[in-house]
Amino acid sequence: MRTTVGIIGAGPAGLLLARLLHNAGIDAVVLESRDRSYVERRQRAGILEQGTADVLRAAGAGERMDREGLRHDGIELRFDRRRHRVDFPALTGGRSVTVYAQTEVCKDLIALQLRDGGPLLFEAEALAVEDAGTDAPRIRFRHEGREDVLECAYVVGCDGFWGVARKAIPAGLAQVFERTYPFGWLGILADVPPSHDELVYARHDRGFALLSMRSPAVSRLYLQVPDGTDAGTWSDEETWDELERRFETDDDWRLERGPITQKSVTPMRSYVHEPMRHGRLFLAGDAAHIVPPTGAKGLNLAVGDVVTFARALTHQQETGSPELLDAYSATCLRRVWQAERFSYDMTALLHRAPAATAFEDRLQLARLERIASSRAAETDLAEAYTGFPFG
Repeated sequence: MRTTVGIIGAGPAGLLLARLLHNAGIDAVVLESRDRSYVERRQRAGILEQGTADVLRAAGAGERMDREGLRHDGIELRFDRRRHRVDFPALTGGRSVTVYAQTEVCKDLIALQLRDGGPLLFEAEALAVEDAGTDAPRIRFRHEGREDVLECAYVVGCDGFWGVARKAIPAGLAQVFERTYPFGWLGILADVPPSHDELVYARHDRGFALLSMRSPAVSRLYLQVPDGTDAGTWSDEETWDELERRFETDDDWRLERGPITQKSVTPMRSYVHEPMRHGRLFLAGDAAHIVPPTGAKGLNLAVGDVVTFARALTHQQETGSPELLDAYSATCLRRVWQAERFSYDMTALLHRAPAATAFEDRLQLARLERIASSRAAETDLAEAYTGFPFG
């Protein structure tokens, strides 16, 4: 097989890149190791920045998002039994975010790709990227029980942290920056309408909690738990009781309970691989960087990467200049490090470290008081949350 761009991974990044390239008249082949059903059920992010939603609309993938997604114009911070709302449009010149699950983004993009895009091969396991440093990279993969080779002009690895793309960059050229956290998130899906119409981020002496949602009828909630926690050790009643404690306020707000349909624990880490390019191989999304989910940046960073690549390759095709492709890694990393900074700051602001002192507790409360009382501090949070510019 031969194509211009070989894309490894049919998550939202790989699928959106295929759509952007199709719209630009550039052929691409997408290889996905899992089957279609798995990709369309894989629970991940649910917050789309303003720029991400705009890109999906421009790509022709926004119709159902605009019909079924939930526009959010702010978030609520809770601390010391108090509530403070951050008004995004008022602080950012009209920007907002949209709650629309990654599973739904993937369904929309898969339907478009299969309808009028290039080949999308499910259960096609990428085994290696070969000759990445040359003008003729290849993806060796297994599909329908046979090994095959996809010859490409460019390869984009959207295959996540455990994928093969990053392994094709020589270790001597790479720098890795990472941080692990001594806690994770116990997350639940529950068949109950959300208890608040916007996301609630709660700082509590017992640990962080987040109230989110997947739809008007399904709630998504999280609790900070020690690293290595087994979700099965938390009963449904214990989970709801702890959520109630951490969301408690001095007014009459109440948390609604319902049947829990899914329960899992997400570890927390920060990770950046530099560079994000080697020869004709380009990394995007979790293949190059991971952020703790507190800042709602993971999916949105991946979108920024593939938008940057699509623009750069289109520019090269139209002008003959490789300038933007050559700048891909540096361009992406500027945005990546701002997202890493914001995600780290939000994590440190709202989570209680296992060995936190009374002094550190007071500093957290002082920082939250500053956000609640200073328009400048509040604006900084709102601008970062709704999204850093692409490119």
